[in-house]
Amino acid sequence: MLMPIVLASGSTIRAQMLRNAGVEFSVMVPDVDENALKQSMINENTLPCDIADALAAMKAHKVSGKAAGNLVIGCDQVLDFKGQMMSKPTSPDQAFAQLCALRADNHTLFSAAVIYQDQQPVWRHVGQVTLYMRASSDDYLKGYVDRNWDSICHCVGAYLLEAEGVRLFDRIDGDYFTVLGMPLLEILNYLTHQGVIAA
Repeated sequence: MLMPIVLASGSTIRAQMLRNAGVEFSVMVPDVDENALKQSMINENTLPCDIADALAAMKAHKVSGKAAGNLVIGCDQVLDFKGQMMSKPTSPDQAFAQLCALRADNHTLFSAAVIYQDQQPVWRHVGQVTLYMRASSDDYLKGYVDRNWDSICHCVGAYLLEAEGVRLFDRIDGDYFTVLGMPLLEILNYLTHQGVIAA
């Protein structure tokens, strides 16, 4: 590896994806007020894909100031349901309510990645996936939340596709890694083409 890579995220899933791909990197969790920026952009009727991009850029920019010369990867994910954004649930009741709203319908996930070097953006991408949720019963959804709350409380939409959450869906149109919160293939392509990781 010719240039150090830093992941500006506390997400264990994003770190695991990079690790599984054989990428060497370090982690620095950015100290940013995501909610304030997100709410400000929602108030200005900013498109969900642009919100995801802005949040990813904010994280990468913040960490890049502390990691001179490094390539810093910032990521964020936004769920758009009929023009409204859903955030991570703050309680099991809210998770249940979100899943009830999403069932028997489709929603879109936008997973953004922005790479900074020396506090300047050098690459960005927003992946988009449409997910079609089956008509699960109230009993199943309540049980799902009870069994999985400790893990789904960290997830927009209150589900983990890589675990039991896959049972909530009929169909997914798009890239699996994007659902997990990172457009991994596009990131790897960029790093490879730049000679940062071996081809």
